[in-house]
Amino acid sequence: MRNIRESKRQGLSSRKEEALEMEEQQIRILVADNDVRVRSALQMLLRQEPGLVISECSDLEGLLIQVKEFKPDLLFLDWELRGRPATALLFAAHAPGFRPKTIVLSGRPESEQAALAAGADAFVSKADPPERLLSTFRRLVHESGKGVAN
Repeated sequence: MRNIRESKRQGLSSRKEEALEMEEQQIRILVADNDVRVRSALQMLLRQEPGLVISECSDLEGLLIQVKEFKPDLLFLDWELRGRPATALLFAAHAPGFRPKTIVLSGRPESEQAALAAGADAFVSKADPPERLLSTFRRLVHESGKGVAN
C-alpha cells in the first residue's frame, strides 16, 4: 500500500515538473497597441508560431501592469501608445531588474532611429509586410536563447 502511494506521489510530482518545464519553454509575448485591429492582427499572425503565450494591452497603465505581472519575454510596443511620450514608454516597459526584448511598432517609419536610440531591440513599421515582422521576431527569439520559434 505504501509503495502505491509513493508511486502516485512521484507520478504527480513528475507531471508537475513536466508542466513547469513546458511553461519555462514557452515564450511570453505582450502586444501593447492602441488599436484593437493591430492587436488582433498581431495575435493572429503570432498564433502560427509554436510555444507562445500572448497577452495584450491598449494603454500605458495596462503596459505597466502586464510587464510587472505577466513578465513578457518579448514586447511589441506601439510607439504611439497613449499615456506618455514615446521614449518614456520604452523606459517604463523596462522595469528595474527586468528587460524584455522589445520590438517597436509605428506607422511612422521615420521613428526608427529614435526608437532604437531609446533602447528598442528592433523596429518594424506597421506598413512593412508581415514577413518582416516575423523574421524580426524570430531573430530576437533566437538571440534570447529560447529557441522555440523557427
